[in-house]
Amino acid sequence: MPDETPKLPVGRFAPSPTGALHTGSLATAVASWLMARSAGGRWLLRIDDLDAPRQVPGMADDIMQTLELFGLCWDGQVSRQSSNREAYRHYFSKLCETGLVYPCGCSRREIAQSASAPHPDDDCIPYPGTCRCGMRTGTTVRSWRLRVPDEQACFHDLHKGMICQDLGGRCGDFVVRRGDGEIAYQLAVVVDDHLTGVTQVVRGEDLLPSTPRQVYIQGLLGLERPVYCHIPLVTGPGGAKLSKRDNLVSHHLGNWRGKEGYLLLAVLRFLGQGLPHGMSGAPCDEILRWAVGCFDATSLPAIGGELAI
Repeated sequence: MPDETPKLPVGRFAPSPTGALHTGSLATAVASWLMARSAGGRWLLRIDDLDAPRQVPGMADDIMQTLELFGLCWDGQVSRQSSNREAYRHYFSKLCETGLVYPCGCSRREIAQSASAPHPDDDCIPYPGTCRCGMRTGTTVRSWRLRVPDEQACFHDLHKGMICQDLGGRCGDFVVRRGDGEIAYQLAVVVDDHLTGVTQVVRGEDLLPSTPRQVYIQGLLGLERPVYCHIPLVTGPGGAKLSKRDNLVSHHLGNWRGKEGYLLLAVLRFLGQGLPHGMSGAPCDEILRWAVGCFDATSLPAIGGELAI
């Protein structure tokens, strides 16, 4: 008989070593950790280190030590995108077998100039399809793009509900491999999650617009789709998105040493979790033990805001 025992979730946190964590990324890590742990699942850590020029030496270690400082311990070994290049090439080849991948000679500037409308506030300028039927004579390959259908890509988000996006209108044919041979984020993250058996992805809502592209790739490659949950962002004054320089939380800087519990409680309040009396000043391990037993994903806030500390 088939095993009908429900599989425990496998969550993950995947920071880039381009700067220290800030309060927003800490909130995402806490939400991800709690959602996995409260269901008896595992929580993995991956360092997204493909963008070598932007990496800061020693920052990966600082991020790991900062997570440990707040009691956010992970299962197994830390994985790194830079170790997955052979797998990326394999799955890129499988995408090419679909006949939907083609070389593109357009620069980002050319694409932006050809856009007939302002592009959405995310990482994607809608591609007009200039090279769909072949590159112009004399141009150099700048990327490989994945042809998208004129239809909706949909998935159910645990917090946002049903999300549908017109891939053709929102982003058009998107990049899966850069001209230098490096695999682009949308394909890399799909492969990363597949390789480590991730079944639950909790991340900030700023990444929500790119998720339909990942869902589309998963469908083409026949890979299992994780459950997604995009949470509101911690913001700065006036609702501005936090930058890598704002509200830093760093083991190396030591800027929260001795006050970790106060910040962790503030994060839990931001995440809509009710807190018991007398927890102020408690160590992080004690706070997390309580939070695991009481975590309620339905209490996550509808909108983001500043972190009240």
